[in-house]
Order: sequence, then C-alpha cells, then structure tokens
Amino acid sequence: MTSEAAGAPRPRGPVAPLPLTVLTGFLGAGKTSLLNRLLKDPALADTAVIINEFGEIGLDHLLVEYIEGNVMLLATGCLCCTLRGDLVNTLEQLLRGLDNGRMSFRRVIVETTGLADPAPVLHTAMVHPYLVMRFRLDGVVTVVDAVNGGATLDAHPEAVKQAAVADRIVLTKTDLLDTDERRDGVTRLRARLAALNPAAPVLDAAAGEATPERLLDCGLYDPARKIPDVTRWLAEEAYAPHAHDHHHHDVNRHDDRIRAFSVARDLAIPASALDMFLELVRAMHGPRLLRLKGIVKMAETPDTPLVIHGVQHVFHPPVTLPRWPDDDRRTRLVFIMSETEPRTIEDLFDAFLGAAKPDQPDREALIDNPLTPFGGADHRR
Repeated sequence: MTSEAAGAPRPRGPVAPLPLTVLTGFLGAGKTSLLNRLLKDPALADTAVIINEFGEIGLDHLLVEYIEGNVMLLATGCLCCTLRGDLVNTLEQLLRGLDNGRMSFRRVIVETTGLADPAPVLHTAMVHPYLVMRFRLDGVVTVVDAVNGGATLDAHPEAVKQAAVADRIVLTKTDLLDTDERRDGVTRLRARLAALNPAAPVLDAAAGEATPERLLDCGLYDPARKIPDVTRWLAEEAYAPHAHDHHHHDVNRHDDRIRAFSVARDLAIPASALDMFLELVRAMHGPRLLRLKGIVKMAETPDTPLVIHGVQHVFHPPVTLPRWPDDDRRTRLVFIMSETEPRTIEDLFDAFLGAAKPDQPDREALIDNPLTPFGGADHRR
C-alpha cells in the first residue's frame, strides 16, 4: 500500500478534509471488540486508527508490519498508531505520512480511553488552526454495555457525558441478556438513553446493526451528495418539547441533570448579537454546555445561513452555507446541557433577538452590563 502510494501523483489544489470519528465508551463496554469487527469490513479499508493505551488493546492478530515509529499496517489495510503523547502530534504525524506518500488513508478513527471525557479530543479537531483545515469531525460513536450500562451511568458521570454527546450509540452484549431481570434492565437502559440523547440512534451490535454504513458519515457533511445535510445532522425534531421529559431530579442520577432541547426562531439575528450570545453562553455555561449544534438566520445575509457547532467552551469555526438546505428558514439551535434549564437559554437568545419579555433584560442591557448576565448558575425560577 505504501509503495504504491509513494508512486502516485499528488493531486493539485486544496485537499478535501478527512472525516474524523471519535469512538468512546466506558471501561469494559466493548469498544475494542467493535473496532476489531469494523476494521475487518472492506468499507473501512484506508482508515487510520489512533488508540489510547495500546498495550491494553487486543488488536495483535491484525498486525502485520511496522511502517515507522509506532504506526503499524494492519492486515485489513488500515493504519494503526498508539496515542502515547499529544493527539495533535499524532495527527500531524499521520498527515505528514499522507502528504509525502508514505501512508495512504481516507478516514481517521480515534478511540478514547474508557475513563475519558471525549470533549478534549473533539476540541483538538475543532480549533487547532491546521487540523481544522485537514479534518472534519464526522461524529461521536459511544459504546454502551447492555448488561452493566445502567449501573455505569448511575456511578460515573463520564459515562453519562459520553452518551449525551454521541451521534450514534452502540449497545453491546445484548446476546448476554439471558434472564428476565437483564432483559428488563436493557429496556430501561434504552429508554434512559433515548431520554438522555433523543437524536442518537441506538444500534444493537449483536444484531449486526453496528455497520460502517450506520456508524460513519453522520456529521454535517454528506459525502454521498457532496453537500452539507443540516436536517440529518441537527435532527431537531427529536427534541420536541416534553417528548422526553423523564427528569425526576434524583440527585443520585447523573443524567437527571442533563437537558437536551432545541430552540427555533423565525427572526434573523445580527452577527454582533450572535457573537455576544455565544460568548455569554460560553462564559456562563461553558462546562455545562456539553454540545451545541445549529443553523442560524443572519440579519445581514438571511439567504446564506451560518452553521455553528460547539462542545463545552470550544466552538468550531462557523460555516456559511451558499443557500438554505430546505424550505425551513428558521434559526434552529440544539443544546445538550447539564444543570441548565432550557428556559434560561431561550430567554437569553430572545433577548439578543430583540424579543425579550417585559421582565427580562434586552440586548442593549446585556451588552452594556455584561458583568451581570441573567440566567446564570445561581439563577432559579
């Protein structure tokens, strides 16, 4: 593979960004088993795989030769490298190999450690000035253990965050549901995941549902049609008000603190007001803003909407679309937040739209006095 790539002519002009998928899930959920199965699929040929803590990963039967350093060529034709340092360095190493013809791949999968918050990996792909030009975040795939998933969500807030930010959820070990108790448990788990992240399809690995076709290409860009697919990416219809109102405010349940909701408005927003709104959300709610996706009608350019994407306090450079993707020309924002009531965000956004309620500050009041924003962590209704 590498010798053929070395002799191939380099294409001229800008290189299309490579899709980058983050594979996460709690310890013992079955990430490596899923990855093993995926890598045997011809659809994942020409894939580079970055794995945390390689010594604990059982991919040895797939390894055939070292290429350079810690990069190995798998029998599948995939490249595999160990993340022993900075993710930026590892990605840059792969890109250098690709650019000089010593490596060949068209997609990257990053597997996080089981205890990891996926946000730092997403931040790397979203804000690094060079990597953001070379990669496009395709999506987050979270693996959940059907047998122990409920107990894991109860005990570990990291597992809740992994499920909350996912674009796809893979349920593993459903073939081990051999008792009525376990079968009842997975029914409750499915309902819990649907409430926690209503837009993420839950795919049963044992039933063969976790295929590359269903796990990959779930980001903003639709490679089949060569255009952004905002409707599919946002899936804002899944966040209909009260459709998933499962919260009982049980302090022992981490996901009872998560809110997944959408805000849709017809009014266009000035660019300066949008910038201030996002800055206030980031400043006031950054650690609690698990994910934000949206398409925005701009007052200055209402025919060319803006696509925004944030994970906690970090936002991807916004993308201006040449036209609206469909007949729905509203601003649509999807939020997944912790310990924040939807009304708080809705009121803040309406204030910047110039549609604040009589008992709420308007845009000018917020801009003139940014040190005293309303709706902060101490604000209760």
